[in-house]
Amino acid sequence: MYAIEIKNLTKVYSSGLKKKFLAIDDLSLNIDEGEIFGFLGPNGAGKSTTIKAILGIIRPTSGEIFISGKKSSDPSSRAKVGFLPENPIFYEYLTAEELLLYVGQTFGMEKKDIVEKGNRLISQMGLEDAKKTRLRYFSKGMIQKIGLIQAVIHDPDILILDEPASGLDPIGRRQMRDLLLSFKGMGKTIFFSSHILHDVETISDRIGILVGGKLEFCGAVSEVLYISYEKYEIKTGKINFETAEKLTNQGIKINGGQDSWITTVPKDRLGEVVKTMGEEGITILSIEPTRRNLEDSFMEFINRQESYGEGIK
Repeated sequence: MYAIEIKNLTKVYSSGLKKKFLAIDDLSLNIDEGEIFGFLGPNGAGKSTTIKAILGIIRPTSGEIFISGKKSSDPSSRAKVGFLPENPIFYEYLTAEELLLYVGQTFGMEKKDIVEKGNRLISQMGLEDAKKTRLRYFSKGMIQKIGLIQAVIHDPDILILDEPASGLDPIGRRQMRDLLLSFKGMGKTIFFSSHILHDVETISDRIGILVGGKLEFCGAVSEVLYISYEKYEIKTGKINFETAEKLTNQGIKINGGQDSWITTVPKDRLGEVVKTMGEEGITILSIEPTRRNLEDSFMEFINRQESYGEGIK
């Protein structure tokens, strides 16, 4: 059984009397129990629409969604789900403690358990000095932190987060990542969208890339980073001056170290450089494709799609 199962999800919005907008186009996606899944896409790709459909906030035009085996249209399917929307808005006259008490009691928690867990999470997210402060005085980053805390206060099995790092400084992002990793360590499932690709790359087991409502990629982070590598790194023993100068003059990048040297080579020149090193008696220790970052891979998928988010008639 999957934590979240999406089958042929399509969502069409009406705009005016005749024009229609295709937000999600026949999306099928399975999220395994206990994994962290990063959901990526440009603005308007359909990420928030997908999340709203999973949570029953909007109805699909067609398709089915299941949460832990139950149809998402069944309210009981969301009893063990925690949610943080993209732009959380809370009653501003509540304090952080009062918000957590309200949310916890909504899920049937005992007051003492809410206070104990709330204090621990507040401390973990660096909000100790603000827990008795009204939310109207919170900064955007502080609202984001308390929003994340309220999403996990009732110990959900599945956590769904829409842009959880929005408004957070580097310290806050690190606190968020640590909290999510601890959540995963307890066997929980995390499904989150984000534009901060470094965070996605750091903590995700798998990612999905949505472009124009279509799923362009779904798989392990390591898969997308090596999809179309263009260079290799050759690790060798020390390279003599003459060979290093020869390769450098040919546009080959060489970095010398104490025990090993790294030579970066375009893939179409790999054989040529390896042959030269062999002829010069240079010891080759390893040859590996260069690892791209997620941003490079993400932009490649975006650029493949000439247009996205267009209306349909």
